[in-house]
Amino acid sequence: MTSAPRPGDPDLTEAILQAHRPVLARMRRVLEALQPQGVQRVRRLEDGDELDLNAAIGAAVDLRLGRQPDPRVMMRQRQVTRDVAVLLLLDLSASTNDPAGPGGRRLLDLTREATVLLAEAVHRVGDPFALHGFCSDGRHNVFYQRFKDFAEVWGPGPKARLAGMEGQLSTRMGAAIRHAGWHLGQQRAARKLLLVLTDGAPADIDERAPAHLRHDARAAVAAVTRQGVQPFCLSLDPGADAYVAQIFGPRGFQILDRVERLPERLPRLYAGLAR
Repeated sequence: MTSAPRPGDPDLTEAILQAHRPVLARMRRVLEALQPQGVQRVRRLEDGDELDLNAAIGAAVDLRLGRQPDPRVMMRQRQVTRDVAVLLLLDLSASTNDPAGPGGRRLLDLTREATVLLAEAVHRVGDPFALHGFCSDGRHNVFYQRFKDFAEVWGPGPKARLAGMEGQLSTRMGAAIRHAGWHLGQQRAARKLLLVLTDGAPADIDERAPAHLRHDARAAVAAVTRQGVQPFCLSLDPGADAYVAQIFGPRGFQILDRVERLPERLPRLYAGLAR
């Protein structure tokens, strides 16, 4: 169920990063807030490891004034560490070749840009991440492409594969979600986030009943959720209200109305979900 992505010019991804430097600059504070901060003090506790001097002084003042003091005069130090793994699963069906942005850009081009910016953002935060994609040609031919695996460094290899990314065939989503869930399941992170980026409903050439593939995708989402994976879908389909909640649940999706904003929106979605 795998196929090797065709490599392209890695300079393309570097050009994307240069063109979107203002986006990354605007996200700088958001990304810094996601990074581990080391030791933090948790204040105003009734039971802690040491006295919270400011709280104790406030309690003493209250006593002198005849008021009921706040008993939370202790504090404790805790080590703040991030423990999040994220996998971005890209719908790379033929419809991604359709025009979607100004200047005649295709949805595939916007998807590539968004993926590069997300990868750069996650890389800066330090979370382990993978970038995978899928398309299908019937139930026996589901193509699952791994542009970057968790163990790989975000460098020339993954960037070249993303540059060669292509859109083709159909969208058998359930099988791809199960496979992505397996890859996430190999990670030891406390939180395992699966981001699905798609521009339409599940569909394939050998399935005439759309409801069947939607039910299959919903079953796949339920299966990976039971395995400790948190799926979330960013849909680019303006008609997704008719089916996306059925697949991902009422709080498991967002619909992006302005597709041209995808390169900036995807990293911000990650930042919000991975807090």
